[in-house]
Amino acid sequence: MTTKPTVLFICKHNAGRSQLGAALLELAAPDRYTATSAGITPADEVNPSIAATVGELGLDITARMPRRVTPDLLEHADIVVLMKPGLELPAEPGGTVLEWSFPDPNSWSPEDVRPMRDAVAERIERELLQP
Repeated sequence: MTTKPTVLFICKHNAGRSQLGAALLELAAPDRYTATSAGITPADEVNPSIAATVGELGLDITARMPRRVTPDLLEHADIVVLMKPGLELPAEPGGTVLEWSFPDPNSWSPEDVRPMRDAVAERIERELLQP
């Protein structure tokens, strides 16, 4: 039995972009990857607009709690996806690092988030799911 590679999505607050990336990968390839997320300075809750647009795809993430990225998370991740370039991490990642650039959806409505959701899904498909 082989273990699935862990993909750690990271953004500033672990409320929007990183939660979105982890949820979309979880939906797209639950049998291929373990998807998780964290942030540099975690927010108190998941961005409601992010949760709403992920909910439209059939996954409820409203109860997920943002968490801080730790050296242990970075060491054990096979792939680290920085959803904002230039984030200052608490340690060197142990695996491959991908830097993606998506805007902060902090005050966005679900309508505003949908194009970004689709862009993140396309990036996941192109960079993580293609052989």
